[in-house]
Amino acid sequence: GGSIWRTPADAPFGWAYEDVTLQVDGETTHGWYIPAEQPRGTVLFSHGNAGTIADRLESIEIFRDLDLNVFIYDYGGYGDSSGKPSEQRCYADVNAAWAYLTDTRSEPASRIVLFGRSLGAGPTLELAQTATPAAIIIESPFISTTAIGKELLPFIPVGWFIRHRFDNDKKIGNVKAPILVVHSPDDDIIPYHHGKRLYELAPAPKNFLEIHGDHNAGWYESGLLYSEGLGRFLEPILPDEFVIDDDPQN
Repeated sequence: GGSIWRTPADAPFGWAYEDVTLQVDGETTHGWYIPAEQPRGTVLFSHGNAGTIADRLESIEIFRDLDLNVFIYDYGGYGDSSGKPSEQRCYADVNAAWAYLTDTRSEPASRIVLFGRSLGAGPTLELAQTATPAAIIIESPFISTTAIGKELLPFIPVGWFIRHRFDNDKKIGNVKAPILVVHSPDDDIIPYHHGKRLYELAPAPKNFLEIHGDHNAGWYESGLLYSEGLGRFLEPILPDEFVIDDDPQN
């Protein structure tokens, strides 16, 4: 499952955080809740296939710079989460994470952004079938594992695709929140046309952010193109300056 080799409190980050363990179908799912100082909202972060939540702190920093709390979790069998990875477990994990934010922490759904990178687009779009978040961001997503499997064979064993389908293309039309699709034409693992196809299938309002660089480092290599692109998408949805007072003044 990989290791938790650092925490948000470690240098150079030095962030306060809460260690969270969720009960999921008789197993435990481990995550971190990392609060921002003046939060506009919260990101529910579903990461890609390799590594653990410990490998995502540089990515989390971009959301923190946008004044967002982050809740990131490891799927079953990853990091400190018990059990074995599977499509169904990923879905159970993301549903437990949503319940943690909305029930345990009483955060309004209208202030939660669902973010899924690569494999993480699968649980993100599954959750978006039932939840109505503030916004959805999927980055370097695949149409479905069946579609990507045909392109990547024989590098990935066919059995994996029979067991885990992640039919993102069948789900994206059902989302009820503004969606941003992020992809790089240089993606060396999930071809760019997957992101473009999901964008076509998505209901409005929707945006597409083209970045550059390969699958694993594109978001980082793209620098301000990436971070400012996320900021532009989120600004009208979670305005930087908002007053927590429902009483209209004008």
